Amino acid sequence: MTAPECPDCPRVTPAHGVDQQAIDDQLRYELELPDRSFLSGPRSRFSDLKTLLHVSLDFIRAFRVLHFVGPCVTIFGSARTPEGTTYYEMARKMGERMAQMGFTVMTGGGPGIMEAGNRGAYEVGGRSVGVNIQLPFEQEGNPYVDREVTMRYFFTRKTVLVKYSYAFIVMPGGAGTLDEMFETMTLIQTGKLRNFPIVLMGKDYWAPLMQMVDRMLEEGMISPEDPDLIFYTDDIEEACAHIERHAVRQFALRRKTLPKGMRLLGEKNLVREPS
Repeated sequence: MTAPECPDCPRVTPAHGVDQQAIDDQLRYELELPDRSFLSGPRSRFSDLKTLLHVSLDFIRAFRVLHFVGPCVTIFGSARTPEGTTYYEMARKMGERMAQMGFTVMTGGGPGIMEAGNRGAYEVGGRSVGVNIQLPFEQEGNPYVDREVTMRYFFTRKTVLVKYSYAFIVMPGGAGTLDEMFETMTLIQTGKLRNFPIVLMGKDYWAPLMQMVDRMLEEGMISPEDPDLIFYTDDIEEACAHIERHAVRQFALRRKTLPKGMRLLGEKNLVREPS
């Protein structure tokens, strides 16, 4: 039995294929970078201290770069979604509309949906930033960001993608997108994060997930109000109205001048370089 055709779904291309050479490269990468083993169990005090320093440097680097971005909306989604597909164009339009509403558009900084969201904001003169990740096989940053920071660890990256945002747009994606969405939902559910809106877009793609959420509710695994944390739509203007109501109005957001960088500290303002 083969999976049904889905022209708009994220797809695996030869560039994403895994062969023996890729496996060998991965093993060599892990040997060359022993800090990747820090989740494998207890280590020496010195190794753990070194990891703590690397984590601190990750956050310091991100805080320095992103202090000037202003209120953000984060767009999550697959790096494998080709240009011109329904979901790519939907993410591009959402990036455009978020920029027009005054938000800085933040993504993971890579290709696919991330590129589309950044591109939509960039093309209408809005602010666009990317939070990339170091991978064994380099994930290239997309060209539609005004500022980019590259993180060493996924958990520091996820923290930064959440820290600056007042709303989260979740487009079709894979395991990473699910991880980002459910971690954000859990933070809101447990009161660690304010009740910022989560907008799930791509109804055909996410329909089985929403059925699973309904099942969790039926089985008593989540609270009756938890499904309301997710706004489920394919309508761009409906999504924008939801964010306007539950982010802009609820948290009394106002357009204001972004903070200026301190030259003494080597900080840079978030400004578009003249072409």
